Amino acid sequence: MCRIKILLTLIVLAAICHNVSSQNIVYTDAAQFPVFGKIQDNTSARYERLPSELQGISRDRLWYLGRNSAGLYIRFRSNSTSIHAKWESTFNNTMTHMTDTGTRGLDLYTMVDGEWRHMCSARPLGKTSERCIIANMDPIDREYMLYLSLYDGVSSLEIGVDEGSTLVQPAVDSPRAAKPIVMYGTSILQGGCANRPGMAHTNILSRRLDREVINLGFSGNALLDMEIARLMASVEDPGLFVLDYAPNAYADMIDEDGEKFFRVIRDAHPDVPVVFIEDVIFPHTAFDNRIKEEVILKNQAQKRLYSRLKKSGEKKIYYISAEGMIGDDGEATVDGIHFTDLGMVRYVEHILPTVKKALRK
Repeated sequence: MCRIKILLTLIVLAAICHNVSSQNIVYTDAAQFPVFGKIQDNTSARYERLPSELQGISRDRLWYLGRNSAGLYIRFRSNSTSIHAKWESTFNNTMTHMTDTGTRGLDLYTMVDGEWRHMCSARPLGKTSERCIIANMDPIDREYMLYLSLYDGVSSLEIGVDEGSTLVQPAVDSPRAAKPIVMYGTSILQGGCANRPGMAHTNILSRRLDREVINLGFSGNALLDMEIARLMASVEDPGLFVLDYAPNAYADMIDEDGEKFFRVIRDAHPDVPVVFIEDVIFPHTAFDNRIKEEVILKNQAQKRLYSRLKKSGEKKIYYISAEGMIGDDGEATVDGIHFTDLGMVRYVEHILPTVKKALRK
């Protein structure tokens, strides 16, 4: 039965792109179109997050994760009846608890009545992939947003459209690039384990607020590295900073380095709001006493830091408790830690009121 379902799925996918198989598809290097989600352009490759100057300065693992394209997206406009993509993954990563589409695939959205709507995903075939993402559309102008891979890099990317159709720069500033939200955190913030790139919670938040969100999530490596604080501080006109490092940083580390990290950002941007977020109350903390104690200690340290800053006179800082963050039914994670799409949506809904309040201030 499973094999029959797989065969039927392949037949349907083949039928979707049948009408474009005989057409000439013209590919254009995506480097011709704007990429968003980066703090600086001087990266070793276009679709990386850390500036090249940090190579050899950042820890090796942190540098490697910075080469993942989490949170980056391309914007363009076309009247083509089909949209295609060719891309090469930097590492050809695969993970046991995350889909290949989320890990190293692409995710296409279009604007409908002023809001971003998911169209279809481009599932990777290997290190190099070529996919018809959507076909058989009416030949009308549409705005597109193409999210890049969450847990791999993209070393090259081309966008394909029907021969004779237009493929031009976006005409709409959305998500708005002014005053981006800069978020720092862990594997969850990087996107683990969304089924597809558009479901990473930073990307959901970006669509909800119609504002660029910069994803500085580093799996297992949100360890309050000061060069990351300096990178965040280098953003010219940020709207908000979100610090969600607690799932990685130990309580002692938060006590010792949390304020130093904050001060780097605050000294550069004295009037920009900063949001502190607690460690997630993971489902398995109900059973694993060691993890439960670890989460409690981290959140106590995070609250101490916030309280200390408030007492020192800091006014534009906000605190989000983990209570109720992903629900109490245990259904929001893949493995007791990393979020499913359900977990991602619940997280956004939990932090959104505070984020909106901070942005208004």
